[in-house]
Amino acid sequence: AVRRAVRAVALRLHYAVQRRLPLRADRAAFATYGPGGDPAAIERKVRELAPGIRTSWLTDPGSFAYWTALARSAYLTSNTLFDARLVKRPGQTLLQTHRGTPLGSVGLDLADRPAVPADLPRLLRDAARWDYTLSANRHATLTHEKAYPSAATTLEYGHPRHDTLHAPADVPGLRESLGIPEGFTTVLYAPAHRDHRRAQTPSPDLERLARSLGPRHVVLTRVAPAAPHPRIMDVSGHPSAEVLCLVSDALITDHAPLMFDYAHLDRPIVLLHADRQVFEAVRGTTMDLRAFPPGAVARTEDELIDIFATDHWRGSRSTQLRTAFRARFCPYADAGAAERVVRRVFLTRSS
Repeated sequence: AVRRAVRAVALRLHYAVQRRLPLRADRAAFATYGPGGDPAAIERKVRELAPGIRTSWLTDPGSFAYWTALARSAYLTSNTLFDARLVKRPGQTLLQTHRGTPLGSVGLDLADRPAVPADLPRLLRDAARWDYTLSANRHATLTHEKAYPSAATTLEYGHPRHDTLHAPADVPGLRESLGIPEGFTTVLYAPAHRDHRRAQTPSPDLERLARSLGPRHVVLTRVAPAAPHPRIMDVSGHPSAEVLCLVSDALITDHAPLMFDYAHLDRPIVLLHADRQVFEAVRGTTMDLRAFPPGAVARTEDELIDIFATDHWRGSRSTQLRTAFRARFCPYADAGAAERVVRRVFLTRSS
């Protein structure tokens, strides 16, 4: 305990000293909630387009390197809250990428949602420091500007992590690496996190779903299944949502913002809204998805199975709904979001 206390004091002193040294205009530091995401896509593009800028990752607040990077990097990028102990310096640029198009309530809209943990005073302090925020579409822009009061400039450029979904990819190789049999139809089940539940459990009976789909189908699930099954693959610990999207032929979700990512692939999306009213009461939503769903909507497990049994999941009506959904929420369906961000935030100032 004494050693930890001494190190904590040393780190604070180190940070204070580093803040007195000149800012490094050729340094960029990145932080991320979970692996990958927009910060990783931007970091890769910075190394490609601005090789004169050295990048680093803010991963260990118990290290001196962490506090050096926080104090002296001219650019700080994150998809979560910045370190509360950060003292923003004149000349530092903070880029908040967020984590996608919001469907569940976020930011200040959680003020009347006691079941959802949110440190609103810290959130307000953090938003006050942002210089830029990213947005994928007009809905996300309006929602974020209301939920995160800030003087930051919104860059409605699309999300850089989506570039992977539009770039050439070795999908057969990715499927093989996950153990998906060749020629099998792959359905990704990815529900939203339930704030009111201690344990995140699948809403449909995945074993029943796998049986109903038939012997040449595989279900990938982002929630650990109740029991092992030869055609149910637990991908809850997989680090890349983009890879899971690329290898799947259809998505089953409910209120998860992953649907906005998946729509970039123009593949079938099926919604299972078995507990819509509960989710809306606990978390709240930023829109009524029933007005413009991305595909077929099931209210029960039986309806979900029927949608696949009748091929409605990939029928003409589902295609029409998905086309309208993509037009509204995927205006930047290309592989250029990361480059747009880097040229605006990093290269403009560097030049």
